[in-house]
Amino acid sequence: MNAVEHLLGAAALERHGARAALLCGEDSVSYAELAAQVRRAANALRGLGIAPGDRVLLLLRDTPEFAAAWLGTIHAGAVAIALNTKLSESEYRYVREDSGARLEIIEDPFARARPDLAAEAAAAGRLLLAGKGRATGRSWREALERAGGEAAPVEGGREAPAFWLYSSGTTGRPKGIIHAHRSILSAGQAQREVLGLGPGDRIAATSKLFFAYALENGLLGPLSLGASTILHPDWAEAEPVAALVERHAPAAFFSVPTFYRRLLGLPREKLAAFGRVRHFVAAGERLPAPVIEQWRSATGRELLSLYGMSETFCVCVMTPPGTSIAPRTGKPLAGVEARRGASANAEPARGEPGELWVRHPALALGYANRPEQTAAQFSGGWFRTGDLFTADAEGFLAHQGRADEMVKIAGQWVQPGELEEAVGADPSIAEVACVPVIDHEGFERLALFVAARGETADAIEAAGRICEAQLPRFKRPKWIRAVGELPRTATGKVQRFRLRELIESELGVAR
Repeated sequence: MNAVEHLLGAAALERHGARAALLCGEDSVSYAELAAQVRRAANALRGLGIAPGDRVLLLLRDTPEFAAAWLGTIHAGAVAIALNTKLSESEYRYVREDSGARLEIIEDPFARARPDLAAEAAAAGRLLLAGKGRATGRSWREALERAGGEAAPVEGGREAPAFWLYSSGTTGRPKGIIHAHRSILSAGQAQREVLGLGPGDRIAATSKLFFAYALENGLLGPLSLGASTILHPDWAEAEPVAALVERHAPAAFFSVPTFYRRLLGLPREKLAAFGRVRHFVAAGERLPAPVIEQWRSATGRELLSLYGMSETFCVCVMTPPGTSIAPRTGKPLAGVEARRGASANAEPARGEPGELWVRHPALALGYANRPEQTAAQFSGGWFRTGDLFTADAEGFLAHQGRADEMVKIAGQWVQPGELEEAVGADPSIAEVACVPVIDHEGFERLALFVAARGETADAIEAAGRICEAQLPRFKRPKWIRAVGELPRTATGKVQRFRLRELIESELGVAR
C-alpha cells in the first residue's frame, strides 16, 4: 500500500475531487488538482534519481507547493522530512548528516538567507530551489514542468518508512522519528470522531507543518475527511490570524496555549469572528485554567485540550466537547491504549501521578540512528512518554508535567507545574515557568520565571504573594525572576534549560 492513495486515490477523488482541498491566500486547490500535483512531484523526484527509501529534506513555507512536494515524496516511495524553517545553520547541518538525505528542496527565501548551506547542497548535487526565485542549484519548478502527469504510487507496505519528524530539541540535539505509511491512516481520527468534522468543513491550524500537531490537524487530517485546510504560509501573528478566521470562518481552529494568550490580547472586536468557530483546540504545552476561562469569556466557546507527541504523530488523548474543565486533558481515543506505569498492574491510585505509556496505531518505528534510546522508550508496542498524568473516577487524564521535572525538596516531591498553575492565574502575569536549579551547596531548588502583562514589579510582587499564601514552604521558589518572554522552541515548547542557565550564570555555577 501507499498511504497517499488513502488521501488522494481514485476512491477519495470520487468522493471529494471537486471540493477545495487547500485554501491559501487567493488560491484554492481542489482535491483533483492536488492529486495531479502530487503525481507530477513524484515523477519529478523519480526523474532526479530518487529511489524508494531515499530521504528528501523539505525547507518550504506552508503552501500548496509544500503539500504537493511532501505528499509526492511519499507517493514515490521515498521518505519526506519537513524541517523547521528557523533552524540555525549548525542544526540544519546536523539534520542533513543525521538523515543522510539524497535531496534538499529549499524555497528561495531560505536559500538566500543561508547561502553557505545552499552552496554546499548545490555543490553536492542535492539542491532543488523551490519558489519563484532563482539561485544556486537546480529549479524544482522546472523539474515539475519536465515531469509527466501520470504516476502509479510505489507500493511499499504498511511498515515501510514514509516520513520522519525531527523533535524540537528542548534538551539537546533533535531526534529523527521514523513513521511508517500506516501512521498516515490514523490522521483525522479525533477530528472525525470527537469533533464531528467532515466533508466541506474548513479547518485552520496556526502551528507550522513541520510540527506533528499541525501536520495531522492542519493538513493530513482534513484531507482524510474531505475537508478544506486553510494554509497560512508564514509564521502566525495574532492580527493576521484573526483576519484569516474572519475571512474563512473555519469549523475548527487548532493552536497552542501561548498563541491563545496572544489572541486574548487583541481588542475584543477583533475576536468577534472567533465566536462563529465551532471548535477550538489547544496542544503542545500545558493548558492553564485561566486561559480556558478567559477564552470562554471572550468568545463564548470552549477551549478543548489535546495530547499527542511526535512519536505517535496523531492524537492520543482529547477533551470531548462539553467536558473542558481544568485540569482535564481528556480521554484516550478509540483504539489508543493508555496506562500510567510500566505495567497495568502497577498503576498508581487515582489522583496520584504516574508516567503515561501508550499503544497507538500510528506509533513510530523508532528513532533514527539511536538504537539504545529506541530500546529504552519503545517496548512491546508501547511507548514510554515521560509525561506524568493523574486519572479521575470518570477516566479523564490530567497532564501533570514531565517525569524528569519532579524535584525532591526537603525530602518531599514537588511538581513545578503546581507553582505555574498557582501563579499563572494572576492577571498581572502573562506567562510563567518553574525550573529546578542546583544551588552552591548541591541542593535542588526552584526558580520561578514570570513574564509580565503590565509592570514587571507588579508581576514579581504577585508571584511572591501567591506563593507565600498558597504554597507550603518546601514548594516555594528560592528565586523569582522576570523575563520579557519565555524562551520557546519553534513548536512552542518552553526551553527550560535556557531559564536554568540564567540562574546558573547568576550564581556562577559551572555547567
